[in-house]
Amino acid sequence: MLITMLAMAMAAPQDAAVGRWKTETRGGIVEIQRCGASICGRLLTSDLLRTNPNLKDARNSDAALRGRPLRGLQILSGFKADGTGWSGGKIYNAEDGKTYTAYVTPEGPNQLKVKGCVFRPLCKTQTWTRVR
Repeated sequence: MLITMLAMAMAAPQDAAVGRWKTETRGGIVEIQRCGASICGRLLTSDLLRTNPNLKDARNSDAALRGRPLRGLQILSGFKADGTGWSGGKIYNAEDGKTYTAYVTPEGPNQLKVKGCVFRPLCKTQTWTRVR
């Protein structure tokens, strides 16, 4: 029993990011799941997707990807657990069509700090709120 409790306590920070999260901007809802030893996240909806569910990834820097739908698009990937959260991953920003280095850190059970960086000193952080 003690081993089970310790295993659950050690897994808690990593699994704390799993769930549905409302972004700070544009009414986005991102679903984060476990992807093997990592986490990944897909865009479920946003203000624009509620208006136009068939919205495409028109600003992608890769012209070959501009026809893919934004709904369901994987925007978080490649993270490694770092003890307090997740680091070294990538976040895709459909607004500018670019991918950034990302960090995801749980801040209690209902908030998630999501940081995207051009390079480490030039970062933008959002606080996402859990959707129940």
